[in-house]
Amino acid sequence: MLSGYLIGEQILAGIAQGRRLSLSAFYKRRFLRTLPNYYIVLALYFLFPNLMGGRELPPLWRFLTFTQNILLKPGTAFSHAWSLCIEEQFYLLLPLLCLAFVAVGRSRLGAWIILALLLAIGIAARWYYWLHYGLEPANGYYSRVYFGSISRFDEFLPGIAIALLRNFHPATWNRITAHGNWPLALGMAVTAGVGALFLKGYYIEGYGYGFTATVFGYSLIAWAFGMLVLAALSPGSLLHRLRIPGATPLALWSYALYLVHKPIAMILRRELPADWDSNSPRTVIVMFATCLLGGWLLYRLVETPFMRLRKKIAPSNFATAISRPAPTSDPAPVHS
Repeated sequence: MLSGYLIGEQILAGIAQGRRLSLSAFYKRRFLRTLPNYYIVLALYFLFPNLMGGRELPPLWRFLTFTQNILLKPGTAFSHAWSLCIEEQFYLLLPLLCLAFVAVGRSRLGAWIILALLLAIGIAARWYYWLHYGLEPANGYYSRVYFGSISRFDEFLPGIAIALLRNFHPATWNRITAHGNWPLALGMAVTAGVGALFLKGYYIEGYGYGFTATVFGYSLIAWAFGMLVLAALSPGSLLHRLRIPGATPLALWSYALYLVHKPIAMILRRELPADWDSNSPRTVIVMFATCLLGGWLLYRLVETPFMRLRKKIAPSNFATAISRPAPTSDPAPVHS
């Protein structure tokens, strides 16, 4: 959801200002942001498979083409990269859809219809897979629902919707953000409700995976988080004024931390003293601290130099200067 907003905001803010999106610049920026860290960790998995957990690895080509998540077998090595695969697929498709949006005259109604259709497709796909794989013995549920692109892509949509609202409906945006505590309350209530749904109804012993959690739960939690992001962007909301010490550096390291946390935890679980309970506070603290250190090192040694390079060779997603006034008075877009 957050990626949908961050990337959607970058692109739609420029389009709203009359700038021409450059596919080559966009892809250069995305690749320099995501691929160096990924390739380093991927190389470690293939060069030192036993150290990194010793589990079966899918073929290398599936990692390189970001198709690893398609019919992914649970329990394989580097399985947590499934979500990065969906992210990269999103990076591939969103700018093409945005160029089509420009080609049809930046039709706002058309954009909302497409978002609604995509949401319906995601829900329908999970409904179909639930009918075929959701009930006991539920073989294939994770491969098709949890890891599947068509089952999970609609979670980007709330973020894109927020970016579309912000840049192409400024009057509506101003009215909503003037009352930011309402989306905050709604987001918190839906998050709590969906959390309870997943805790009690995600998997039911002797039955299988719950219908409501499977078909609607993934979408609901994404839209609930969208409400929280909308509240965070609203100057009058409590969430907008909240400041958490350490959140900024943690956000900067988060991608690197995402990549390394699982192998580090598996290595530590194997190497820590046998009398250390895996759920004890000291074990959790040691694992947490070591994962943070590993993420910080990857960020500093790999990600940071490539981000400097990105600023030099692809400073913007756009090829032209502003050619028409922007239909919004909103501040500059968030960059990621």
